[in-house]
Amino acid sequence: MNQKVLIIISLLFLVIGVFVFNSKKKAGQSDEESQVSGVVQLVDSESFSKLAKNEKNFLLDVHIPEQDHIPRTDTFIPYTEIYQNINKLPQDKSTTILVYCRSGSMSKAASEEIAKLGFTNVYNLKGGIDAYKESNVEITITPSNQDLREVIYGEVAKTSFTLTNFTPLPVKIIRISTSCGCTKAEVEKKDLKAYESTEIKVSFDPAVHKDETDLGEVTRTIYINTDNPNFPQLTSTITANVIPKW
Repeated sequence: MNQKVLIIISLLFLVIGVFVFNSKKKAGQSDEESQVSGVVQLVDSESFSKLAKNEKNFLLDVHIPEQDHIPRTDTFIPYTEIYQNINKLPQDKSTTILVYCRSGSMSKAASEEIAKLGFTNVYNLKGGIDAYKESNVEITITPSNQDLREVIYGEVAKTSFTLTNFTPLPVKIIRISTSCGCTKAEVEKKDLKAYESTEIKVSFDPAVHKDETDLGEVTRTIYINTDNPNFPQLTSTITANVIPKW
């Protein structure tokens, strides 16, 4: 094999190497950035909504200034302060984390930062909450259940839920009731603006009947009736293990 052929072959391998290198870099990305882009998944509103309904997944709003949140949002962290607030993120780095902002740019930066921290299931909402509002309309109570765990008979346990009007129209709460006289519920606001939330305060008094009917494992339901015909009644539950005081 003559010298000219060797030079041509060497040049050919050099060109192939440069092409592969540039493809991997993706127009200037570092190796770390390339790996991060592979971890973060960009998803549309429909897919994001399905994931958000799973209470095991962690829903994070990163938009600044803070905005009205998507129902079931676990916490808010400014997209520029992810590292400083790592204690607000799940300890298990395999937890599915759903990240969103208003339009998608802030959540992209935050998602990549979260992935760099070692989280392996990170989803970024394409188009942000603006796109989400176009395809998702709901009135919700979150969480769906509050477990009071052990409640001593004779003591009153308290908890709360969040009611969110995630619709473009105002809504009025016209009735609040529960499945048992031992459980009381009240809302902070009965008239909610579009995309506004309010707190539902709940108290549970197992001794209200003055007998043992509320001992052991119990489930009680809270009912919220609204004037929205598409969401006329919403429900949530509390569970408890009532133990005797004596």
